[in-house]
Amino acid sequence: MQVALAVARTADPADVPVGAVVFDPDGAELARAANAREVTGDPTAHAEVLALRAAARVYDDGWRLSGATLVVTLEPCTMCAGALVAARVSRVVFGAWEPKTGAVGSLWDVVRDRRLSHRPQVHGGVLADESAALLDRFFRLRR
Repeated sequence: MQVALAVARTADPADVPVGAVVFDPDGAELARAANAREVTGDPTAHAEVLALRAAARVYDDGWRLSGATLVVTLEPCTMCAGALVAARVSRVVFGAWEPKTGAVGSLWDVVRDRRLSHRPQVHGGVLADESAALLDRFFRLRR
């Protein structure tokens, strides 16, 4: 999570500071990304999606990220939760809970839906205070 927090701190000041890192089954880093929606003008440029895309380009099994772990500073939204399920990520670890849009246990629980063929392990609330502090500071400066 420390790596994901460091990545979040590199986000462009216009973007919400969320960082994501994908690790292979042995713990080697495959890819990292920060949110880039504002900078790119792309509504899908969430840190998770960007990191998954980059990891798929270098992973031995291509887009199937079986065995991989996605670590992200904020609970994934429905789009990102769907993407990590589609990519067959084995584990997702996240920091701050997102009660307004979270789809990994807060508002929805997309990744544990028994109707899906793939359900990753979930570990939420890891370094939640540190992750939330980045977000709180970002939004406090904009109000």
